[in-house]
Amino acid sequence: MSADKEHITDDALVKYLLGETNAAENRETEQWINENDANRKYYADFKLIWQESERIAANSNPDEDGAWLRLQNRISINNDQQIQPIKSASKFTWLKIAASILLISVIGYFAFDQFFGTELISNSSTVALTKGLPDGSSVTLNSNSQLSYPNHFSGGQRLVELNGEGFFKITPDKTKPFIIKINAVTVTVVGTSFNVKNVKGKTEVTVETGIVKVNSHGKQVLLHPGQKVIADEGLSNLTVQETRGSLYNYYITKALICDRTPLYELVDKLNQVYGSHIQIAGKQLHNLPITTTFKGQTLQQVLNVIAETFKIKIESKGNLILLK
Repeated sequence: MSADKEHITDDALVKYLLGETNAAENRETEQWINENDANRKYYADFKLIWQESERIAANSNPDEDGAWLRLQNRISINNDQQIQPIKSASKFTWLKIAASILLISVIGYFAFDQFFGTELISNSSTVALTKGLPDGSSVTLNSNSQLSYPNHFSGGQRLVELNGEGFFKITPDKTKPFIIKINAVTVTVVGTSFNVKNVKGKTEVTVETGIVKVNSHGKQVLLHPGQKVIADEGLSNLTVQETRGSLYNYYITKALICDRTPLYELVDKLNQVYGSHIQIAGKQLHNLPITTTFKGQTLQQVLNVIAETFKIKIESKGNLILLK
């Protein structure tokens, strides 16, 4: 506990809880409690421990006199050497002993939890959130994403669970692979950087550096830089694809980097980024490649570039935007 206790002591708090303080002491204690949030938390924790210690003390009924008589019957006592019985402990003493035992238990619990417990990173904001992991690795979570992991990576692996989307930079350790579980999909790496996205039952893994192993429904593939795979929970096939540009990490870079990127992939990303409803009219337009970078432009500015690049028309019908 780290509250500012410059003007109060634990003994004073004990007296306050026992009702042994006078009116002036009550005012002083209550003023200290309400001084700031740290003091209020300290008092609340102290009171909780104290109440529990009273319960422990109430259930403990040591028979000092009986123990003393049994001791006298077992040893011989010289006439000129009298052993005085131990003075019975007061309620206050027993409460302090019980509180100490309980406090040690509480500290032990939190120490155990700190080492072996589980952490949960949750990003409910609209911007990416970057956090460090116990092994020196890092993860950047997209909005509405969660990652759970142990406080300490013990054993022969580094296991985490992802819900949503995250970009990982993994500290190399060949003796302890880093494993990400996303529903039925398992991603295993040693030291690399890659993006994992799970939306509506589909998990997409895109590798930036290193080699990544992806397992799903008994199937396994190895991904190298510039490759990605989409694992569908309803299908067992894993098909490796080449990435064209860097659309996957827009939530981090705020840039749409196209490198011979098929038009349909760019349109899918635009709908996600701008909340638009763009459709491509005509299959012959779907795979048209585009090479450019968009950063900071409005949707209309992006559409104008697309129209000029491919000499196509943009037609709006309510909320629907058609490329034809």
